[in-house]
Parts: sequence; C-alpha cells; structure tokens
Amino acid sequence: MNIHEKYIKRCIEIAKNGLGTTRPNPMVGSVIVYRDKIIGEGYTSKFGSNHAEVNAINAVANKNLLNKATLYVTLEPCSHFGKTPPCSDLIIKHHIPNVVIGCIDTHDKVAGTGIEKLKNAGCHVTVGVLENECKNHHKRFFTYHNKKRPYIILKWAETKDGFIAPISKNKKEPVWISNTYSRQLVHLWRTQEQAILVGTHTVLEDNPSLTVRDWTGNNPIRIVLDKDNLLSKDFNVFNKQAETIIVKETTAEKICQQLYDANINSVIVEGGAKTLQMFINEGIWDEARVFHSPIVFGNGVEAPKFSGEITLEEKIDSDSLNIYINN
Repeated sequence: MNIHEKYIKRCIEIAKNGLGTTRPNPMVGSVIVYRDKIIGEGYTSKFGSNHAEVNAINAVANKNLLNKATLYVTLEPCSHFGKTPPCSDLIIKHHIPNVVIGCIDTHDKVAGTGIEKLKNAGCHVTVGVLENECKNHHKRFFTYHNKKRPYIILKWAETKDGFIAPISKNKKEPVWISNTYSRQLVHLWRTQEQAILVGTHTVLEDNPSLTVRDWTGNNPIRIVLDKDNLLSKDFNVFNKQAETIIVKETTAEKICQQLYDANINSVIVEGGAKTLQMFINEGIWDEARVFHSPIVFGNGVEAPKFSGEITLEEKIDSDSLNIYINN
C-alpha cells in the first residue's frame, strides 16, 4: 500500500460515520496531511451542513500549514452552490497545493468540473486512488444518479431446510427464524438505509412495524405494496412512528421509478417471498443479505431463488450471514 492509498483508506473509514444521515449528499471522508501526519480530518455532516472537506479544514489547528499540505478525499470536491458553497473554492482559498481524490463525481452538477477548477487554480490533482473501493463506498449515491433508481438491498432469513416462513400460523405476527443478535443487526441496517419495503402479504400475515427498536437511529421510510387496497389503517405500518408510502405498481422497475421520483436513494426489501423474487427475476437488486438459521421447519414458504457473487460469510452466534452482490 502506497502513501496515497493509506490516507484514502482512512478517508473511507471516517466517511462511514455519515451513513444514514447525509442523503441525498454522498457520505464523503477527507483527511489533510502535512509531513506524513494527519493534521485534520472530517466527514460529511447531516444534509444541509458542512461537507467533509470543510470539516477537515476546520479541524486543522494551524491554518498556516494548509498551503504546504495535501488534502485527501473519497469523492471529487463539489464545484457548485447547493445548501453550502463549493468545496473546491474553499480548497483554493486556503491555497492547499495537493489534492488526492478517490473517484470522480459523476453527478451532472460536478462531473469533473471540481477537478478542472482545482487544476486551473494551480493545484496538483491526483485522481483514482483506491478508485474501486471509493466507488463501492459511494454505491448508493452512484446507483441513484447513474441508474436512476435506489440502491436495492434484499434481506431475508431462511431455515436450514430452505424456508422463510411457515405455511400457516395462529397469530398475525412475525415468526422469528434468525436469532436475537441477527435481528439487532437488521435494526442497525434499517438506520443506515432511507427506506424499507414489504409486500401486501407480509403486512397481512405479520403486521410488522418496520421501525428501529433494537438500535438507536432514525426509522426508515416504510414502502408498502398494496395494489388492491387490501390494507386498513389499523395495521402497524400506518402508525405515527415513521412515514409510510403506499405503492400500487406491480413490477420492480416501476416501483423503483416511483421511489426515484420520491428522492429515495436506498431501500431494504424485507419480503415476502413473492416480492423478493420479483426483484430477483427482474434483475433489479444490488445486494442480498441472507441469514441461515439452524432451525428446521419441515415445510413452509420456500426461500427466494437467485444467483450472485458472495462477498461475506460471517457467523452471528447460531446463525450464518451471507452477503451477495448482483453481477
């Protein structure tokens, strides 16, 4: 690992502190280095507040060092006025001579103009350090702007014999397949994504709340598919704990178009089997997070069928978690 990669890796690490709070802005990380020592670092604040570069510059105690330093950042500095002034202008104002960028911002309001502005001001700009890692880190942002749809995460738990639900049950509530620790992790995931989506059958059978209870954080927007108006306002998904959007579209493509138009950039699809399989069959998914439990049902609702590249295998007490990406 060379010196530039070392500091871009640090940028990615601290940028993750903004997960779930920066949207629609990307969660950027930035560090400022002088003589191989970090003198300031920052990540994107909650939407409407400072960007990562601003927080990193503000963190430098001795501003006289900035004109001899190098600024590292995961994503090309912005060049336009939004809720805040352009970060590229602030870098130029402080005469920071060297800027190292993980990847170019493909958003049409930036798309290389930040780099061009820095170069025109005399900055030495290096682009593409740990580029793939930075693009993966900014996957929600890039998917939303480049594919014109939210980043789609499929999630389910399945038994050892391949079922995600029993055929029938006595109560309108979830039947837990995964263990307590896995369920806590799912609630962490809910705080990190903008929305959570379920089909009509899941609401009718489980009456879920789709909120964050086992973690501290914001509740996601609840997306409920109900094309036939089968759901009354008595179900938990219509309580006051979070916003709920009803969608009547019947294809994953049209659902994603409606969510894109609503400025939603990431969604966890939590079920049921028919809804999950719809996204899989249309090829509209980016990750699948699957818990495998030692529980055996004998029969039940079969788990979705899909293929993807496995990127993580992890034990969570009695469960196994596999994460796949859609190639």
